[in-house]
Amino acid sequence: MTSVNRRGFLKGSLAALPPGAGAAQPAAGIVDTSVYLSQWPFRRMDGDTTPELVALLRRHGVAQAWTGSFDALLHKDMSSVNARLAAECRRHGRDILVPFGAVNPVLPDWEEDLRRCHEELKMPGIRVHPNYQNYTLKDPAFERLLRAAAERGLMVQIVCWMEDERHHHPLVRIPTVDLGPLPALLERVPQARVAVANGFQTVSGARQTLARLGKFDRVAVDFAMMDALMELRALIETTGIGRVVFGSYSPMFYFESAALKMREAALSDADTRAIQRDNARRLLGP
Repeated sequence: MTSVNRRGFLKGSLAALPPGAGAAQPAAGIVDTSVYLSQWPFRRMDGDTTPELVALLRRHGVAQAWTGSFDALLHKDMSSVNARLAAECRRHGRDILVPFGAVNPVLPDWEEDLRRCHEELKMPGIRVHPNYQNYTLKDPAFERLLRAAAERGLMVQIVCWMEDERHHHPLVRIPTVDLGPLPALLERVPQARVAVANGFQTVSGARQTLARLGKFDRVAVDFAMMDALMELRALIETTGIGRVVFGSYSPMFYFESAALKMREAALSDADTRAIQRDNARRLLGP
């Protein structure tokens, strides 16, 4: 019996779908809103060097990738994390990797980290990991960060989940971020632009929160964490097509997984373009 790994299975699944099975073709110039550089602290992965990852993204037609750093999870020196991220993006992916810096609002002098991301490193947004940095969306520190980023015109990408709980190191058990407080925060900070990454495993388990987020023009959610293929259609129906963006979560997840979800959803060409490109570009701005 021939063994098949998960990447091979996903590639085979894509190839096995009949022509036109749901299949609006991928939009030219995909915007992937969820990519990471550096190395996951607990194991190595295929594509966890920047040249490998850039090559993978190019093979799949990605024109722009919003890029954070795994170093942001456990390091305390955010300034160095962000400087390395920006340099790595320039060196290996100047025309494709868009760096999103890390800011931890419960560390001293986080305002300076935010200023550097904006003024010195010219980043269009920041990526936060509240569960790894030991605060919640109810924490006043996060609202201060959200307001400060909005005043600078920076997007805030909230990452809710990083790894299947069954794979956590026994000394590092990290809960999923609770997005319940987010709609009220957005009402208080209406100028904020927010993208939620890895926020939802199923629509049924978070329908109320998703419906509330769908009322805000400057909000987007991705579907990388959703396991069931047809969850993407349910997500679109709940939030509206204009709130859904493409995120592969490479290299932690196989890019083929996100591509298969798109194809299985049987979307029109216009909806495919909206999710794979237009919604993200509109949210990011010039």
